[in-house]
Amino acid sequence: MSGNGVDVRVRAPRPVRLGPKSVAALVLVSAVGVVAFGWPLLAGADSGLAHAQDAPWLFAALLPLLVAVVVATIAESGMDAKAVAMLGVLAAVGAALRPLGAGTAGLEPMFFLMVLSGRVLGPGFGFVLGSVTMFASALLTGGVGPWMPFQMLAMGWFTMGAGLLPGPDRLRGRAELAMLAVYGSVAAFAYGTIMNLYGWTIIPGLASGISFVAGDPLHENLVRFLAYCAATSLGWDLGRAVLTVVLTLTVGPTLLKALRRATRRAAFDARAGFEEPRNS
Repeated sequence: MSGNGVDVRVRAPRPVRLGPKSVAALVLVSAVGVVAFGWPLLAGADSGLAHAQDAPWLFAALLPLLVAVVVATIAESGMDAKAVAMLGVLAAVGAALRPLGAGTAGLEPMFFLMVLSGRVLGPGFGFVLGSVTMFASALLTGGVGPWMPFQMLAMGWFTMGAGLLPGPDRLRGRAELAMLAVYGSVAAFAYGTIMNLYGWTIIPGLASGISFVAGDPLHENLVRFLAYCAATSLGWDLGRAVLTVVLTLTVGPTLLKALRRATRRAAFDARAGFEEPRNS
């Protein structure tokens, strides 16, 4: 209550809502991503090595689409430069976290930060955050290569999914943490599976039971792909999922509070309401 007898209530910050332009931009960039990952499965036997030349074109298409998502989200939500600054800070932190566990049984602490950030920022900014974080981490670790735009897309989807989880305004406490932990676990496996789809189509000389065969029927290649995932990356994905769950349940409450406090200060959809005092 303020000194003049009027109640001033500040609504808790909510994830940034998507408007029509933001949805259209996300649908477009996701459609490009689905085609980029999946076209080798439908290509003919004479199409050449899958993904041999498409990475530069995908990267060139991805960057303006990411900018379109940011511009549309800002225009429809009325956010200012502080929101973009916060996006940059989170991307820098995520990029710094990635090398801490890279190459060690899939222990990648950046994933739990993406889950919590996507929950707080919402799906639009979450997608951009995931993509930009992966781009920044590639520059930091020297991991720039034809796989990078595919990693950017996969991490963008990973973070966007957290922003699409139900109950952003109401669900808090243990129930929210449990939901985020379950999502982080499932999405960690999904991220590894999606990236396997990219790598599997360009690795020659695998055993016949798990090799990609261009031009073969889709169902036969999918059976080989599942065998490939089980044989090559299941343990790695398990490590990523377990660490994401552990960090979400232990560090999650503190980090969620900090992120929501920061979004409130950055005016992420937080508006003040004025109410006349009740008569006693």
